[in-house]
Parts: sequence; C-alpha cells; structure tokens
Amino acid sequence: MNKEYWNSLLTEKSWQILQELRKKYDFILIGGWAAYLLAKQQKSKDIDIAVSLNELEKLKREGAVKNDRLKKYEIKKEEIDTDIYVEYYSEIALPIQDLKHYAIETQGFKVVGPEALLVLKQGAYDDRKDSVKGEKDKLDIVSILFFTGIDLKKYNEILKKYKLERYRGELKKVTKDFKDYDALNMMPAELKKKKEKILAEL
Repeated sequence: MNKEYWNSLLTEKSWQILQELRKKYDFILIGGWAAYLLAKQQKSKDIDIAVSLNELEKLKREGAVKNDRLKKYEIKKEEIDTDIYVEYYSEIALPIQDLKHYAIETQGFKVVGPEALLVLKQGAYDDRKDSVKGEKDKLDIVSILFFTGIDLKKYNEILKKYKLERYRGELKKVTKDFKDYDALNMMPAELKKKKEKILAEL
C-alpha cells in the first residue's frame, strides 16, 4: 500500500465534492486528481478544473469567487479548495482553451491526457518547488512518467508547440533526483530500472 500523502479523510471528502461537481458541470480535470485517475498512485486534497466561460457563469452560482492575483476562481468547501481555471483568463503552463485538444475520458471524467498533464504539473512544480505542494507535484510528475503509458514523443511535441523545451531538461533532473521509492510502492531496484528506462527515452 502506498503511503498516503494527504490525510485520507481529506482525500475522501475531496473525492465526494469532485463527484458532485461532475454531475452538475462540464469541465476538464487537471492537477492531482487527474494524475491519480491516470496513474493510480497518490490521491489529491485540492481539486483543479479547467472550464469554458459559459461553465464559469454556472459555477459562480455555486459560489465561485475570483482570485485576481492568481488569475483563477475558487470555491472553498470545508477544508477542500476547488481551483477553477478559465479559458482566456487563467495563466498556467498551457492555454486553458487548448486543453480540450488533449482531453481523454476515463472513469466517467474528462481528464487532460498524460502528456499535457505532465506539462501542467511541471508548471505547477516550477511555481512552488520548495513547499509541501511542490513535493506532491514532484510525486505526481514521476507517477505520470512511470504509470500512465505516456507517449514521450507527444510530450516533446507539446513542449515544442508552446516553446517550453526547457521543461525536458528539468524533467530529467526531477527523474534523476527522485528517491522516494516507498511513496510509489516500489523496491529500490525497481525504481532504479524505471528511472534508467525513462531517462534513456528522454
């Protein structure tokens, strides 16, 4: 069993809120829950979704408030934060309005595919390297690389398209430096082998 990154009561509550949102709104799931659905590793505490301007209007009725500084909208319910990233407004590693081209369906959710999700996760990690959330980003990055059957050719094409080629070198560094085999429920030798394979492909 993986060691839980967040308290399981929080992740369960977060998952319930996410299920409720899915019944009412059309969104693309990004962030930690997307990584969990694709890689089946660490559950998430916060919810991150990408929406159209039309959908945002509906979410405002749910109580979504604007965070001008971080260019997103937020809904806070108990200890769970839902961050809402909006097309033509939010600024993350990839334009929100382009994410639909990379979306796939899994387990009843529209989720950004592993190649684009990896880029988004790297963007988030870039912003908060030295924090607890940054550590979780790093775990998600390695989980996406190891457990989703990611197409690294497609990943490289995305980097080229959005002029983010520097991410490739940063990804190599994160992979090379990663040592927490326990968090991924792996043996040290297994982790070493996985890392070597990925680094050779990168």
